[in-house]
Amino acid sequence: MIKRGKPTQHRCSFCGRGEEEVMILVSGMDGQICEVCVEKAQDIIDQELRKAGVAGKEEPGSGKSSRYSGPIHLIPPRDIKTFLDQYVIGQGDAKKVLSVAVYNHYKRLQQFGKAVDSDDVEIEKSNVLFVGQTGTGKTLLAKTIAKLLNVPFTIVDATVFTEAGYVGEDVESILSRLLQVCDYDVEAAERGIVYIDEIDKIARKQDNPSITRDVSGEGVQQGMLKMLEGAEVLVPPQGGRKHPEQKLVKINTQNILFICGGAFDGIDKIIARRVNTQVIGFNKNQEERIDKENLLQYVGHQDIKNYGLIPELVGRMPVVVHLDPLDLDALRRILTEPRNALLRQYEKLFALEGIQLKLEDSALDFIAEKAMEYKLGARGLRSLCEAILTDAMFELPTAGKGEQKQLVIDRAYAQGKLEGSRIGRLKAA
Repeated sequence: MIKRGKPTQHRCSFCGRGEEEVMILVSGMDGQICEVCVEKAQDIIDQELRKAGVAGKEEPGSGKSSRYSGPIHLIPPRDIKTFLDQYVIGQGDAKKVLSVAVYNHYKRLQQFGKAVDSDDVEIEKSNVLFVGQTGTGKTLLAKTIAKLLNVPFTIVDATVFTEAGYVGEDVESILSRLLQVCDYDVEAAERGIVYIDEIDKIARKQDNPSITRDVSGEGVQQGMLKMLEGAEVLVPPQGGRKHPEQKLVKINTQNILFICGGAFDGIDKIIARRVNTQVIGFNKNQEERIDKENLLQYVGHQDIKNYGLIPELVGRMPVVVHLDPLDLDALRRILTEPRNALLRQYEKLFALEGIQLKLEDSALDFIAEKAMEYKLGARGLRSLCEAILTDAMFELPTAGKGEQKQLVIDRAYAQGKLEGSRIGRLKAA
C-alpha cells in the first residue's frame, strides 16, 4: 500500500504565514505575499516617497490636511461669539466661555512654536465641560464652531467606549478619528480640538465598590486621564481591534483642546442638596435668592464629582459652564431666527416643489408652546413640525403644479393636524 503525502501548503514568502492564517494570499511565479505584508510594503513606499519629496497617498499636503497646514489666524473672542449667535439662540455664558477657550487655544498654539520667553512661562490648556439639559444646544455649539476653525475638529460619543480589553472601543479611538479628519497628518492632529459628547454616560455607576468591574464607566474615565492632561499616546490609525497588524502612530495630546458635554440628568437634585433649597428656621432669605427653575447655573466641580465622575478627571476640566434651559421665547426664536432655522428648512423643501409655505405667528406660537409642554428642547420642535406638515408633504407633490401655489398654516390647522397624529397623544412628562 502506498501512503500519500500531505498536500503542499502555500505560505507567504515574506512572513511565512500559511493560507489558514491570512485572508488573502496573492500568488506569483515563484512566491506568494499576504495582505498584511502588502500593507507594510505600502507604508514603506509612502515613507520613501515623502523623503524624496514626492507626495504619497497620505501626504499631509493632499486632501483635507491642506486646509490645516497653513498658518492659524487669530479671531477675537467677540467675533467668535458673533458667529455663534447666527446659529445658536441664547446660551450667552456658554458662547462666551467657548469663544475664550478657542481663542486661547489659538494663542497657545502660536506661542508654542516660538522661542520660550525669559520668564519661562508656559501656557497650559483649559479643557471645557458643558452641562445642560437635552436639546439646549451643546452639540450644536460644537458643530457650529467647527465651521469657523482652521484646526482639525471631531465629535466623538463617549457611550461607545469601554476599558481596554473589553468589547467596545478603546479611548485611543478618539485620536484615531481626529487623525482621519486631517488625513493622517500627525502635526495637524496635534493642534486639533475634540468634542466628547455624552460624557455623563461614563459616570461611575455607584459610589460603593463592587466585585464587578465598571468597564464602561470608571474604567473609561481612568483611560482618559493622561489623554486630557497631555501625553504621548500610541494610536492605531484605523482602529485597533479590526486591524491588529497596523503600525501605531504616536500623538502628543499636550496641544489638543478637549471640550466635553453631557446632560447630567438628575444633577439638579445634587445641586439642590448642596445649596440647601429647603431652608428650615430663620435663614429663609437664602431660599428666596436661589432660582429653583434653573439650578444648573449653580453647578460646580463638587457636583460633577458627586454625580459619578472621578476627581482626577474633573480636575482636568477646569472650566465648567452650564447651558440654560430653553424658555418659550427661546423656542419661538429658534423656529425663525438662526441662519439654519427650522422654518427656513421647510420653506426650502416646499419651494423645491414650487409651493410657497407660510406659517402664521399664531401657528409658530402654538408649536413653541407644545415643545415647552413636552420638554423635548429644540429637538422637539422638529418632531412637532413633522407631525403638522406630514400630510401636506405627502399630498402636495402629487397635485398639479398649477393647483397649489401657496400653503398657509394657522393655529387651527396646526392644532388639528397635531391632535390627529401620534405625538398629539403624548402627555407632558
